[in-house]
Amino acid sequence: MLRHEFQPGRLVVGVFLTVTGIAYAGDAADWWHIESFAAAPVMVAGLFLAGVTAALARAIRRRGRAPKS
Repeated sequence: MLRHEFQPGRLVVGVFLTVTGIAYAGDAADWWHIESFAAAPVMVAGLFLAGVTAALARAIRRRGRAPKS
C-alpha cells in the first residue's frame, strides 16, 4: 500500500457523513424517526469543522518546516 499524507479534514467529513447515513438508515428501518431537514445542519456543521481542521493542520505543517535558504 502506498503511503499518503494524513488529512484530518477528510476524516472529520467522513465521520459526519457516516453519522448522517446511520441516522437515516435507522429511520428507514423504523428504529427511530429523523426529520427530513435534519441532515442540513449536521452536514453544514461537519463541513465547517472539517474546514477549520484542515486549516489548522496546514498551519501546523507549514510551521514545522525548516525555512528554505
